[in-house]
Amino acid sequence: MSAHDERGARAAAKRQERVPTCAGRRVAFTAALAVLAVSTAARAHHPVSAKFDASQPIAIEGIVSGVDWRNPHVHVFVNVTSGDEIVNWAIELESPVLLERSGWSADSVRPGDAVSIEGILARNGTRQIWAGELVFADTGRKVLAVDDRPPVAPRAARPAPRWPDGTPMLGAPDVQGGYWAYPTRKSLVEDGVRVEMNADGLLANLADASKVAPFQPWALGLYRHRQGRFLQDDPLYLNCKPPGGVRHLQSDLGFQLVEDRERQRIFVLMGSGNQNYRIIYLDGREQTGQVGGDDDNPLYYGRSVGHWEGDTLVVDTAGFNEDFWFTSGGLPHTNRLRLVERFSRPDLDTLRYEVTIDDPGAYTRPWKSSWELRWVGGEDLPSYFCQDNRS
Repeated sequence: MSAHDERGARAAAKRQERVPTCAGRRVAFTAALAVLAVSTAARAHHPVSAKFDASQPIAIEGIVSGVDWRNPHVHVFVNVTSGDEIVNWAIELESPVLLERSGWSADSVRPGDAVSIEGILARNGTRQIWAGELVFADTGRKVLAVDDRPPVAPRAARPAPRWPDGTPMLGAPDVQGGYWAYPTRKSLVEDGVRVEMNADGLLANLADASKVAPFQPWALGLYRHRQGRFLQDDPLYLNCKPPGGVRHLQSDLGFQLVEDRERQRIFVLMGSGNQNYRIIYLDGREQTGQVGGDDDNPLYYGRSVGHWEGDTLVVDTAGFNEDFWFTSGGLPHTNRLRLVERFSRPDLDTLRYEVTIDDPGAYTRPWKSSWELRWVGGEDLPSYFCQDNRS
């Protein structure tokens, strides 16, 4: 018997004397679960609150029966003894991308391991749990916990790389590669507005809804409805719809800006959208496209034309459909949505982004939101897929 199997056998023997859940433990970690529900939501493919209920904490102990290491989320299956019955639970964790960044692999947990889990139950009453980590029952060691932090900032700002004509480079300055990630804002809210929301854009207080943006009455009503349903109607969650609008620029999975200067265009390659991309044209073409969509006008990302104003790339994007949420949190938009985006790179490690949202179908006036992103150098953009809508 290997050391791994022996460890599992010893823990399994101890496990038979334990009760799967305990009311006393539930009380002890209720506050921790509230933090879990907020902190992990920043990285999840879908809003955690859409599928799992933070008001229903649960603790179980059992034996791992299988590990499904696939996008969009890793699942660990655990057999739990309850009286004379053995039932199987599905434990949903973070994506393989973020778990691998944190040092874990598909065999970090294996069948036969005895584990304990503290998490929150699925809203639909099935035996599914959202958890931020597992704990080996014999050693108490935490495993499959995400520890994904942005690169350490240099003590002194490094100058932004530039092309021979002096224009700032928005992408990798050398063959080492890299991408932009770790946005300082994960969902849209008007600059200057202070409301408490988690990284999925779920408000801590629904009464704050009217503060987020200058809504028209119908749009505010729809926003409140989506919020009141814990974002369960998110098309990204339900149907793997693309992260159109600005949503792909607010994901920790990042994006690349690949500049094709010969053809006067920039590719925006996405780590969060099934390898989707959009194109920013700098050749002065008109902002036109087929209503039904084509290669130049895919509609989820609109049609983008841009130009440089000094060291700032200004991009005008229009031609969106209404089949997606253009940001996390459920802010409505119509097909009249127009985004004016401003990209600048004040130093090598920082990308500043500002967007003006102009949608007279949903808002009473144009409004702005801005954030920064960090450069992740020397790495490829992660590949992340919604496989068979495994949300």
